[in-house]
Amino acid sequence: MNAILSVSIALLAGLLMTRLFKIFKLPSVTSYLIAGVLIGPYCLGALKIAGLGFHSAAEVEALSILSDIALGFIAFSIGSEFELGALRKTGKQACVIGIFQALAATLLVDLVLYGMHLMIPDKLSLSQTLVLGAIATATAPAATLMVVRQYKAKGSLTSLLLPIVALDDAVGLVVFAVSFGIAKSLLVGSIDMISLLVNPLLEIVFSLALGAVMGWILTQLEKLFNSNTNRLNLTIGAVILTVALSMLDFHIGPVHISFSSLLTCMMLGTIFCNICPLSHTLMEAADKWTSPIFAIFFVISGAALELSVFTDTAIVLIGVVYIIFRSLGKYFGAFASAKLTKCSDSVCKYLGITLLPQAGVALGMCTTAMQIGEQGHLIRNITLFAVLIYELFGPLFTKMALTAAGDIKPMSDEIKNRRKTLLHQASQKND
Repeated sequence: MNAILSVSIALLAGLLMTRLFKIFKLPSVTSYLIAGVLIGPYCLGALKIAGLGFHSAAEVEALSILSDIALGFIAFSIGSEFELGALRKTGKQACVIGIFQALAATLLVDLVLYGMHLMIPDKLSLSQTLVLGAIATATAPAATLMVVRQYKAKGSLTSLLLPIVALDDAVGLVVFAVSFGIAKSLLVGSIDMISLLVNPLLEIVFSLALGAVMGWILTQLEKLFNSNTNRLNLTIGAVILTVALSMLDFHIGPVHISFSSLLTCMMLGTIFCNICPLSHTLMEAADKWTSPIFAIFFVISGAALELSVFTDTAIVLIGVVYIIFRSLGKYFGAFASAKLTKCSDSVCKYLGITLLPQAGVALGMCTTAMQIGEQGHLIRNITLFAVLIYELFGPLFTKMALTAAGDIKPMSDEIKNRRKTLLHQASQKND
């Protein structure tokens, strides 16, 4: 009963918060996150009143299966943006910008935090500096996709943004693996080339291979059904199965085999949208089915944010520096590479702003960083601090950038009048 009650509270709180913050014209993502913070263990949940929010972090963690499924569908939707026709136009630009802006963020954060390490070596070690620089690569595809969907963004900036956000995951995995390997080597005094290079490359290759196989299987199975309802059910089942398979984790000798659920489900969506003739219809139907799951996911994400990180002055100071210089690295990295690839002025000017949100992938990286023991706690807390700020303000900045670039169009007077007429007719019927 507690789990069902928590899910219902999360969904209702998120939806009600969107109405409350509508007057501020905030994206729904931000409203969901704020709702999560309010019903989380640091606010209403701290009152320990039955049925009023999450009482502990353990209660939030108990719903992690919904978060895993939601991330799978988010990655599946982003994968559908990699259509061959579109990639022929923007593929080269997306690859160059995706790699360059990620490395620029890492380099800038590494340099600035290294300077802080020289000033306060007792608070920030070189190993922690390297790991935090690697985490700076990650961007949150979930928040970005939700803003694009909510406002039906469409244009040159949006067509580049989603492939770049997807590419961030692959680039981030490699950069983090190398940086984390060096960080561990500095602590133990030896270099493990398998952990440094082999494992991250295998994770990317196996994730893409698994997603491709599942995409092909899904397309073949779709041919067995004539009803779009059954096809939709099959698509949903295939995504959930792919999420489950991507959780496999095993060793072959010294080599660690694991999968990235984001990469796997992205490849599933990519193969499916390119070889299944009904993919567009099924994707649109799946988007409607997953809407409440996404709402619950963001409320849970908000509840999982640890407000206790604000109590440590050192974490706040390092966190502020991390946020500022990661943002600068993302913005100017995207600006320079967009200029280099001859993108339009609006793309050059606003693309970097849309790359600020940070969440799931970064949190996964800081969980891995806990393997280095006591030093991992500082990395985790700084990442949590940054995620809290980025997730609350990042979607709003993304909306503003897409609007300024012309990809989000203001609602026309005709549509406004039509909605008012429908609401008036409905009220008359009720009377």
